[in-house]
Amino acid sequence: MDAFMEEALKEAKKGIHAGHGGPFGAVIAKDGKIIGRGHNEVVKNNDPTCHGEMMAIHDACKNLGTFDLSGSVLYTTGYPCPMCLGAILWANIEKVYYGCNLEDTDKIGFRDSRFYEMSSDEKKKEAFLVELGRKECQDLYQEYLSLSDRKAY
Repeated sequence: MDAFMEEALKEAKKGIHAGHGGPFGAVIAKDGKIIGRGHNEVVKNNDPTCHGEMMAIHDACKNLGTFDLSGSVLYTTGYPCPMCLGAILWANIEKVYYGCNLEDTDKIGFRDSRFYEMSSDEKKKEAFLVELGRKECQDLYQEYLSLSDRKAY
């Protein structure tokens, strides 16, 4: 097995034995070195966004002093949920290696498939996501653009 995946497993074990949350650990590597690590801390922090991948991204960004993790690779014990996948893409992580798939995760009681179903079912999305105050929000976007030469983050 890959040494970085072994580190992700160690992170996951650390978290589950401390009672922090589910069996999800992650490490981010760049240029052959670990730049960030994390494990699920949902229970510890009473925060549903504290997944292993998210915590590793936070750690890597803090350690490097940047939100851009271009050229890095993430190793995680489970297939990333949509939230984590979004964060991985926003962080510009180059590649993801995962251990367990969605079916494995479902078997131990996690409901990731629900989120994938929601994102692919237009009727469910339409009932859940409702546009409101578009003009005012467009004005806000224009204000943002007018402040300086900014790009999307």
